[in-house]
Amino acid sequence: MRCRTLTKVVLLAILAGGSVGLTAPEIRASNLVASTSAGQMGDAQPQTAPLWQSETRFAHLLEALEGLQSHGLNPADYYLHALSRLQNAPAEREQLATKAWLLAAQHLAYGRLHLTEREADWRAGREFVDLQAHLHRAVATGTVASSLDDLAPRNSEYRELMAELDRLRDEPQGQAILLPDGPSLRKGDSGFQVELLKARLAQLGYFVNGMTEAKFGDDLAQAVETFQWDAGLEPDGIVGPATRAILNLSTSRKIDRLRINLERLRWLPGDLGQRHVRVNIAGFEVSAYADSERVQTHRAIVGRLERQTPVFSDHIEYIVFNPWWETPASLARNDELPLFRRDPDAVKRLGFQVLDRDGNVVDPNTIDWNEVPYSPFPYRLRQAPGPLNALGQVKIIFPNRHNVYLHDTPKRQLFSRSKRTFSSGCIRVQGVLDLVRWLLNDPERWGPDQVQAVVASGKERVVRLDEHLPVHILYLTATTTPDGMVRYLPDVYERDEAVLAALETPLPVARAEY
Repeated sequence: MRCRTLTKVVLLAILAGGSVGLTAPEIRASNLVASTSAGQMGDAQPQTAPLWQSETRFAHLLEALEGLQSHGLNPADYYLHALSRLQNAPAEREQLATKAWLLAAQHLAYGRLHLTEREADWRAGREFVDLQAHLHRAVATGTVASSLDDLAPRNSEYRELMAELDRLRDEPQGQAILLPDGPSLRKGDSGFQVELLKARLAQLGYFVNGMTEAKFGDDLAQAVETFQWDAGLEPDGIVGPATRAILNLSTSRKIDRLRINLERLRWLPGDLGQRHVRVNIAGFEVSAYADSERVQTHRAIVGRLERQTPVFSDHIEYIVFNPWWETPASLARNDELPLFRRDPDAVKRLGFQVLDRDGNVVDPNTIDWNEVPYSPFPYRLRQAPGPLNALGQVKIIFPNRHNVYLHDTPKRQLFSRSKRTFSSGCIRVQGVLDLVRWLLNDPERWGPDQVQAVVASGKERVVRLDEHLPVHILYLTATTTPDGMVRYLPDVYERDEAVLAALETPLPVARAEY
């Protein structure tokens, strides 16, 4: 503990007293600043060997720092202005250049922001990256220009968002066709606003302009519905205020969205898993991935605004068919007790079993629910397997402190809604048995007929996975489709602005060098 504390103190002193929000892996990697400031580069480098005396290497460093904008980072936060003024001062720039490279490397490898300040529940991050060795290789192989880019996530989604960011920055400003405020547009309408709608959808790649009659016809309605679905809106084919707002999303706001979500992707482990599951809360979907390819996607229902699904990574360990639902105490008090007070027969009708504090089954007919206190709630509730069970036919478990998991639901009609914030925090999955078969990964033992037979038995059965599979519960408001198209999704939990504000705040250590 004393060594770690001293390391942190030394690093912060070298970084001019500024706070950069380093994580534990970053603090370990930060020894490079202290060693290089003393002229060291590990055992393979002479202690007095400078890193940045070479004009070519220094030019490559400036190029790498300028390239940070493609990752949604501000090059000015990494001493770029100060270093540019030191191009003719090789001796003076040595320590600052190393500090700039290290700070940028840390932020690409681990994220610029404190994870727990942005997502308090986050419990997974990048594995330790040996930044000293990475810089040593870059210097030895002449690849300083690409050395920072190589530390960023390599997954296709990150790179596709980067490409979209570069494209938008190169896009001529003021060229977007915007719809002015006005009444909702729908099939049968005509006029100037309909023509603007056609032009805007054509600009976004959803409509071939001039291919239909002058009025708002079937082709335009289909284009609107497709756009709405991609944007996470109700696909009703009507251009109301919400649809108009996403259609009018400015280039600058899209750039902000991309910067926010590139940062979120930097918080993920470098290796997501050869086979893994991703949940995107903002997109209301669950996807299975194999060899970096999305192999199946399911609609999902996530937590209500007052019971938001947390963001974290874990490992799926087992599956429970025909599960009993051990009702959490908070839900028993907040949801079931009011229901039982209104309708005492609901206890038996919904298949609930009531137990006292000693675990003894209590006959619900002997209970006056209007006399049962809210706190302390004296009973434990369990719901038996069956068609009305809150978990449906199956649940997928990755033990975690939030008691969050994936499961089926008897309320499958809710999957037809576009905004699906209906749960108490867990994730309900449409077509969950298809996901279960993929997780079990054994067509001989767990084909459709075998799975259906277990479900039809009505008996609870636990099946453990031969190999625990990673699951990543994410919150991404800019994401990509399998064909590489970028989707901009509603910020349903209103988390984006806090991340953007933090990204916009200049780093004090960099500002001090201007």
